[in-house]
Amino acid sequence: VQLQASGGGLVQAGGSLRLSCATSGRTFTSYTIGWFRQAPGKEREFVATVRRGDGVSVYADSVQGRFTISRDNAKNTVNLQMNSLKPEDTAAYYCAAGRTIVTTARNPRYYDYWGQGTLVTVSS
Repeated sequence: VQLQASGGGLVQAGGSLRLSCATSGRTFTSYTIGWFRQAPGKEREFVATVRRGDGVSVYADSVQGRFTISRDNAKNTVNLQMNSLKPEDTAAYYCAAGRTIVTTARNPRYYDYWGQGTLVTVSS
């Protein structure tokens, strides 16, 4: 499966952005989709995931209540709505796909396919 992330940009603190992850192939519903981010000089970190099948979503504590992940199986797309953005949210954001059914697939090792990053910059 191929993934294409988009929607990044420059926004002021407190603003919103909506990231999209478009996938190719006819087996989209077979994949759990996750979002990760990586800031300069830091390790890649988990942001959110939505599980295949039941659509259960899990968030990192740092984004809980501000970000919402959703999947549109008809469009083979997963969106990440990001509200109340903070400067510390600045990073390259990556979407990833894996066949895991683990409830809390926070570890990158659960994902087999990765898209290119989309850059989010939040100014103070």
